[in-house]
Amino acid sequence: MPELTPPVTTRDHRDGPDDASVTLLEFGDFECPDCARAYLIVKDLQKELGKRLRFVYRNFPLNDIHPYAQVAAEAAEAAGAQGQFWTMHDTIFENQEDLDEASLAQFSEDLGLDVEKFAHDTSEHVYAGRVSDDLASGRSSLVQGTPTFYINGLRHDDTYDFETLLAAIKEAEAG
Repeated sequence: MPELTPPVTTRDHRDGPDDASVTLLEFGDFECPDCARAYLIVKDLQKELGKRLRFVYRNFPLNDIHPYAQVAAEAAEAAGAQGQFWTMHDTIFENQEDLDEASLAQFSEDLGLDVEKFAHDTSEHVYAGRVSDDLASGRSSLVQGTPTFYINGLRHDDTYDFETLLAAIKEAEAG
């Protein structure tokens, strides 16, 4: 099974305790319909597993087929710079049909971000390099599409429905 390269570090966006028994990492694309379905599944997994699960998200925008994927990823990173990555992550997936610049700007205002800083960071592509680093990580980790999941550093090559992911996570937990 392909391994995650590089492994999870403090650079990553992490939701859940660092000492959780299992780390679930997703390479995702904010405009990908399958990623939107996976978003809901991950939310259910987080509710089910609580502090036993740490969720990590890395950007893997499929720019050839999703014209807003890159700008959405950069918007999430710009929000992350203001401590709001996860709220922007959730907002984008919950409003996936509205990813143009005006909608992303409205999301930043709705989330109470420094709107001027957000506008600067997105228009100047301040976080394009970070998104590019995530893409490079995905390529090194042999990601071919989105969503792609890794459980404790090993690629999950089965389906990603709730039951299958939960069983794989519990198996990883058992060691």
